Amino acid sequence: MNSRAANETTCFLEIEGEVDVYTSPELKQHLVKLAEGGVKRVIINLSKVQYLDSTGLGVLIGGLKRLREGEGNLVLVGPGMRILRIFEITGLDKIFDIYPTEEEAAAKEGVDL
Repeated sequence: MNSRAANETTCFLEIEGEVDVYTSPELKQHLVKLAEGGVKRVIINLSKVQYLDSTGLGVLIGGLKRLREGEGNLVLVGPGMRILRIFEITGLDKIFDIYPTEEEAAAKEGVDL
């Protein structure tokens, strides 16, 4: 998991591999730390994620809820067809803002890359 700050309140996060019951606690801890540190917007790049289970979905939903409660947002970028299908089947594609590229997400969210 790699992260970089775009500014004081926005962070880009890139996740690779699997987001499951074994790796989700690390993601959750990272999202909580960002929110507690004043980050309002997290843009998560999922282009290198091959597998996402219900635990991973739960962590993303929890992060979204936490950030939106603080007038922020959690945005998803570049999910592959398999991962995007999970969001469509669960209806979460209507809840999350999902963009094909970081550039498009940054433009829509008003963030400089």
